[in-house]
Amino acid sequence: MRAPEFWHAPPGLAAGLLTPLGTVWDTAARLRRALTRPYRAPVPVVCVGNLVAGGSGKTPVVLSLARLAARHMAAHVVTRGYGGRLAGPVRVDPTRHDAIAVGDEALLIAAVTPCWIARDRAAGIRAAATAGAELVLLDDGFQNPSIAKNLSLVVVDAEYGFGNSRVMPAGPLREPIGAGLARADAIVLIGKDDAPDSVDRAGRPVLRATLVPRHADRVAGARVVAFAGIGRPAKFFASLTASGAIVAATQSFPDHHPFTEIQIARLRQQASDSDAILVTTAKDWVRLPSPLRWDIAVFKVDLRWHDECEVAQLLAAVLRHPAHDRTNG
Repeated sequence: MRAPEFWHAPPGLAAGLLTPLGTVWDTAARLRRALTRPYRAPVPVVCVGNLVAGGSGKTPVVLSLARLAARHMAAHVVTRGYGGRLAGPVRVDPTRHDAIAVGDEALLIAAVTPCWIARDRAAGIRAAATAGAELVLLDDGFQNPSIAKNLSLVVVDAEYGFGNSRVMPAGPLREPIGAGLARADAIVLIGKDDAPDSVDRAGRPVLRATLVPRHADRVAGARVVAFAGIGRPAKFFASLTASGAIVAATQSFPDHHPFTEIQIARLRQQASDSDAILVTTAKDWVRLPSPLRWDIAVFKVDLRWHDECEVAQLLAAVLRHPAHDRTNG
């Protein structure tokens, strides 16, 4: 799915016409939360979610938290495996699973820490705990009331904010801003220092972070043709330019797009005509069939916390007091 352009602009006619459907969406979600009895896991559960559809930086946050937690305990990640055919629960093995089976995000996570895909998240958490997990990081699921969370973090892209601030399908929001932030224990703000007004008003701790290119020197000065099928490809293209790459052309695809041999052949021809190299994101690269990867560069980013000690203390508090939970967050 490619997000409609009006989601990113000030509310106009299309958003106005669709707003009643957004109200229906939100009412149904509230009713579901009120009627659902959440599963309480035998180990602490930390949920990393967001309020908007599309990329906000959840996966880099999950990966960073997994690395921090792994210093002290066995941390496993449970994710839905969006875009994959397997329902799970199954532990992801990058040597035998591909993106068609488990989705792109699960493959990226499994390269760093044990990762389970499960459409039934409770079943996934049970499987992880049985396999020795002492902490479960729930990738997405903030709006899913079926799991009791010990800590809920909402990730916000500081530059994008909340789009036009309308609930789907009138805008990108999964739920109203105020209600969502009120259920969060803390907000992870990625990017520029200025926070959206709604974040400032939420009264929640704000953990600031930045996405930093890994080996940016490898693209500095290089002519590139960039392509991406992520939530906001423009952000990736801007990062390449900021890293010194000469971006000859760009091509955007829908989020989680399954690339075909014909599409990659066309991109290769475009790069050849531009005397450039092909470059894409890590998330897109793992979706490429192996025979198509050989000449495509990967632009990777890492999450850098402004105050890593603050994040570590937040995790430590959950482990000291695991009985606390956010049943609706």
